[in-house]
Amino acid sequence: MSTSIPIPHDPAHERPRGWRRWLLATNHKDIGTLYMLFAFAMFLSGGVMALMLRAELFEPGLQIMRPEFFNQLSSLHGLVMIFGAIMPAFVGFANWMIPLQIGASDMAFARMNNFSFWLLPPAAILLLGSFFVKGGAQAAGWTMYAPLSLQMGPGMDMTIFAVHMMGASSIMGGINIIVTILNMRAPGMTMMKLPMFVWTWLITAYLLIAVMPVLAGAITMLLFDRHFGTSFFNASGGGDPVMYQHIFWFFGHPEVYIMILPAFGIISQVIPAFSRKPLFGYSSMVYATASIAILSFMVWAHHMFATGMPVTGQLFFMYASMLISVPTGVKVFNWTATMWRGSLTFETPMLFAIGFIFVFTMGGFSGLILALAPLDIALHGTYYVVAHFHYVLVAGSLFAMYAGWYYWSPKWTGRMYNELRGRIHFWGTMLTFNITFFPMHFLGLAGMPRRYADYPAQFTDFNQIATIGAFGFGLMQVYFLFCVALPVYRGAGLDLAGDKPWDGAEGLEWTVPSPAPFHTFETPPYVE
Repeated sequence: MSTSIPIPHDPAHERPRGWRRWLLATNHKDIGTLYMLFAFAMFLSGGVMALMLRAELFEPGLQIMRPEFFNQLSSLHGLVMIFGAIMPAFVGFANWMIPLQIGASDMAFARMNNFSFWLLPPAAILLLGSFFVKGGAQAAGWTMYAPLSLQMGPGMDMTIFAVHMMGASSIMGGINIIVTILNMRAPGMTMMKLPMFVWTWLITAYLLIAVMPVLAGAITMLLFDRHFGTSFFNASGGGDPVMYQHIFWFFGHPEVYIMILPAFGIISQVIPAFSRKPLFGYSSMVYATASIAILSFMVWAHHMFATGMPVTGQLFFMYASMLISVPTGVKVFNWTATMWRGSLTFETPMLFAIGFIFVFTMGGFSGLILALAPLDIALHGTYYVVAHFHYVLVAGSLFAMYAGWYYWSPKWTGRMYNELRGRIHFWGTMLTFNITFFPMHFLGLAGMPRRYADYPAQFTDFNQIATIGAFGFGLMQVYFLFCVALPVYRGAGLDLAGDKPWDGAEGLEWTVPSPAPFHTFETPPYVE
């Protein structure tokens, strides 16, 4: 790849100073940083909720909270982690990396980009503030199932408005990403030359635009049932609570892939860089990603096998769910084939990428088990489900984000993180994650239901192991913040990163200086 000679930038558009730089930010790098800071703050607050839940579950009996508060915590933990942590963090990666990877000077709609970020803090305040109103936060699960959600106090309304705002932010972000990728690529960069991270985000953005309005419709109907006398989901007025589940999961299952496809993109950048080989089967990766996105619309009711679905429906959703494992398997095969006979080194980004493949595959296998209707009816609503989705979401999305942060942070900050501390963070996270969530498979198989503040004494041992693991896991993320991330951003005593700190890294982002200047690619590079 070659770049043309840059034209000096108009000094009137230099970086603003102080609070204006952040409040009025239109630069994709600043907005990407804001998204990540917000996401990490929400990740820590959701983590504190999780640790409170685990502290309650350390022993049978009620220890430190009432069951009502336990349910509020578990409901908000899910919402905060999904809408506050995972999705904004990936949008932060998209803002930072997509213009750099396609040779664009910025995102297509810079002011809309600013607005889509600044919708999030007020939404987070509404969501977390709902703990402090009469009746507390909503306690109907992160899914907000009717009829329970029709009986909650004002905390439910605050949640509905917060989710609306976060959904609007996601839709604007999705539109921005699609227009940027389709219209602002560097000359010579055809669609089949796009980096995999850009491809996965293009497909994810279409998913966002398709399903966020569905969620908005479902929660607006809830709002109408609660305050305006309608009976969409109220059985006493002729409504159907199961209809809410259908509408919600028609959003909810593509949402799962919205949270994992960008992770696939990051892993597809990191593995080739540290294998020093091109990605094996690039075009098959693109088609597999598109197949996953299309199939994600056809499997929603596998969340509903226990609702009395006719056998024909069960069979359709069972086979469709199992079919999704084929394109996912293609990806795992391609990553493994990329590493095969490569010149591998195991810096922290590669450790997190390999850890991702290992643990995500385990989560995929437990997902296949839940796709089988007869088994799902036995395991539905147990800790087996909790184990499954934490294996694909924590070990999936979170491990990929850490791989991406360790891989690209030298480009963002101009400093190399401390490799030893990065490895401590990886091994501590990997170990404590498995100590926390692996025992939950056994709890679920033994029949322990989720979302309960109490349990029979025979489940004590595995719950105690999980709680100890959870506190260790939380500690490792605090270690990352104070011992890895903050020193990098302060730049104290760390090595300078070169323009291309990784031997095997390919792509336009490695042609700009480190740290990446405030304005890049004012003259589009030509991709050969």
